[in-house]
Amino acid sequence: MYHYTMQTNFTLHLQYRPPFEALSLLAFLQRRAIPGVEEVVNKCYRRTVLLPRSKGIIELEPMEQTDSVQLRLQLNDLSDLSMLEQCCRHLFDLDAVPEAIAGVLVTDPLLAPLVKARPGLRIPGTISGFELTVRAILGQQVSVAGARTLAARLVTALGEPLDQPHGTLTHFFPTPHALTQADLNGLGQTRSRVIALQVLARAVVEENLTLDRLAHREQTITRLLQIPGIGPWTTSYVAMRALGDPDAFPATDLGLQRAFEQLGQPADSSIIEKRAESWRPWRAYGAHHLWANLVTPLVSSN
Repeated sequence: MYHYTMQTNFTLHLQYRPPFEALSLLAFLQRRAIPGVEEVVNKCYRRTVLLPRSKGIIELEPMEQTDSVQLRLQLNDLSDLSMLEQCCRHLFDLDAVPEAIAGVLVTDPLLAPLVKARPGLRIPGTISGFELTVRAILGQQVSVAGARTLAARLVTALGEPLDQPHGTLTHFFPTPHALTQADLNGLGQTRSRVIALQVLARAVVEENLTLDRLAHREQTITRLLQIPGIGPWTTSYVAMRALGDPDAFPATDLGLQRAFEQLGQPADSSIIEKRAESWRPWRAYGAHHLWANLVTPLVSSN
């Protein structure tokens, strides 16, 4: 086993265009944090990272007074620093232009109060497109808490452990190679999920399937849909958070349907999809405003 030893500490400041709705972003990540891999503590997001030539721990803390996010790194090698910086910008959606997004979304009376209540709401991205896609598969037809539990079992069984825990961080997320070779029975996974996970891992390893913002979106989604057990909801979620598509929209999502009901609107997926046409090219941001309002309602139908 490779022994991981911290060697280099580094701090960067990642600038963004204000406003920046940090609390909703951190709350979203906290609810989905994989035990052992991620945590949110005192408004700071921490996680382990496994990169092509290095590994370590990162901390991302929004600094409102300077319109930046402070990135603290503990890495065994700085060879991947530039790539990691871009991944962190994607994770916190720091290249978004809030004024342009809000200018479109506020034209819908349903979204206008939500956008004004949470100016600068961002779409949480991901450090690893493979990890995000695995999590999307695990999240099919289960609760957020249930998906976290399933992911934690994968991490414990297949993830490389740190030499010493750092807070609650104990493991790196399993690699695609680890999943291709693993026996996933006994980890609480359904047979269909096991097949989907291992076909996905083989596609990444053997076909060089790319699951990040540099990927060709249409080709990637087409390939994902060929994997048994992956459907439109999963690909929309992956497009939104891993591929960086600001217009991705999972119209059949149960959370979106509940959010529409909460606001006194019809919740049929076809009606939701039609309503969202006016949100283009920012439908993904509209979805996140609805999800955020579902968790912490600021606006009611009354």
